Amino acid sequence: MPTHLVLTVIAADRPGLVSQLSDTITAGGGNWLDARMASLAGQFAGILLVGVAEERADALAAALQALPGLRLVVHKSAADAAGPGSAAEPAGATLRLELLGQDRPGIVRDISRALADRQVSITDFQTERSSGSFSGEAMFKARALLQLPPGLDPFDLRQALEGLSDEWMVDLGVPPAA
Repeated sequence: MPTHLVLTVIAADRPGLVSQLSDTITAGGGNWLDARMASLAGQFAGILLVGVAEERADALAAALQALPGLRLVVHKSAADAAGPGSAAEPAGATLRLELLGQDRPGIVRDISRALADRQVSITDFQTERSSGSFSGEAMFKARALLQLPPGLDPFDLRQALEGLSDEWMVDLGVPPAA
């Protein structure tokens, strides 16, 4: 039976780091399925999903954990585990969220609380801080993919998010086709 390894990796950013990971995964019989990676303040941070045959999973996990200079956590799970949108858990609409507003402490807390209060699942979340093009003030940008629970009206979600601040621009839409 196939197995999934979910890896979280943190290391000092350097050229060849992703190549080192992918070489080890391939040599161990794994298949790189999905990943999110970023360089933040000189540190590489990544989360990866790797598929591997059950009988090779432990050896691959050990080989990955033996790589020098990495802080690595490996979580093993069955490949057929039910997730959002599976037959075991019906899902509502998937929406793309784009939010722009003046930066201030607590924005992510406020957004995530509003989503959690409505049982909305965040499947992808990216944030950045930048300078406003005209004012030079610190601006906060967020992009997310959201999985709504059945019955939640996207208009109600938009109102809830816009109600958190008069200065935010909130755009909810259908994500582009993959």
